[in-house]
Amino acid sequence: MIKSSNLSHLDEHGAARMVDVSDKAVTTRSATAAGAVWMEPETFETIIKGTAKKGDVLATARIAGIMAAKKTHELIPLCHPLAISKVAVEFKPEPEDNRIDVTATVKVDGKTGVEMEALMAVSTACLTLYDMLKAIDRSMRIGNIRLTEKAGGKSGHFQAQ
Repeated sequence: MIKSSNLSHLDEHGAARMVDVSDKAVTTRSATAAGAVWMEPETFETIIKGTAKKGDVLATARIAGIMAAKKTHELIPLCHPLAISKVAVEFKPEPEDNRIDVTATVKVDGKTGVEMEALMAVSTACLTLYDMLKAIDRSMRIGNIRLTEKAGGKSGHFQAQ
């Protein structure tokens, strides 16, 4: 049996639980996550030139990422619903690798962090890029999704290497 002292989402009997944050202070918290989508050169050019038949691929993926961050608690069972104050989803084309790098930053004044919301935003933006372009490139790869920075809260600042 895993002890609850090691994992806050487990009670003293090892059962899943939502963490009680009622005694925590409201602080400003932020998190940034990143990921990437690799594709064929022609697919990359379609994004850069804005000629995808489904429309503006990056704008659609940005909106999807923002929406996903706001709905994280509906998809990840033990996440708290949060009054998010900021979600920013950005794209950086990397022509040498036919890759689109995706980052998302989420901010809240609350009692719990927004790491999962940032990760959800990046994941959904990447999946939306795939969905918008799969008719021309089913070999796209999504990966390297990770938390890159977190600030605020009891555990303090985290910066990935």
